[in-house]
Amino acid sequence: MEEKMHDRRTTLGVPWRVPVYVRIGHGASESINGADEALHYLNVRWPTERGKKYTLACVACANAVERRESAEVAREAFIAAAIEALVLA
Repeated sequence: MEEKMHDRRTTLGVPWRVPVYVRIGHGASESINGADEALHYLNVRWPTERGKKYTLACVACANAVERRESAEVAREAFIAAAIEALVLA
């Protein structure tokens, strides 16, 4: 039962009150609406140059998805990583 509840919690998403807009390369800006989206973006779409704030954002977003950190803490960490990587739109 606990495992089922855990799975359900992590698949519901962790929305942010205000989306964060990022732009990779010359593409259009994209809205990131929560910690789960941000974590996917960090793992799949992020530039190859990755600094300390990238690592902190990965941890904060993963913790938020697992409900061990607030969504807003994850959002702030993601913004800091986006600024560091020069992708904040």
